Amino acid sequence: MHHPTRPVHNGIPAPELGAQGWSKPWSDDAGGACVEVLKLADGRVAVRQSTDPEGPALVFTPLEVSSFLTGVKSGEADFLL
Repeated sequence: MHHPTRPVHNGIPAPELGAQGWSKPWSDDAGGACVEVLKLADGRVAVRQSTDPEGPALVFTPLEVSSFLTGVKSGEADFLL
C-alpha cells in the first residue's frame, strides 16, 4: 500500500494517495465524469473526480460515509435531481 508523504487530510492532492486501488462505483452515462473512491488503511474514504485525478481528494470518516449513504438510500438527496 502506498503511504502518503504527509498526513492525510481533506483536500490532499489525490496523487499523494497513490494510483492503485481507486474504484468507480458511480459514473455518468456520458462516459467521462466519474466519482472515484479509495478506502484508506485507517477506514476513511477518499473521493476524487476521475476527470481530475491530479486534483484534490475529499476525505471522509467511516461514519460520514455511512451517514451519507443512509441518507441517499432514504431519499434525503433526491432534491439534487
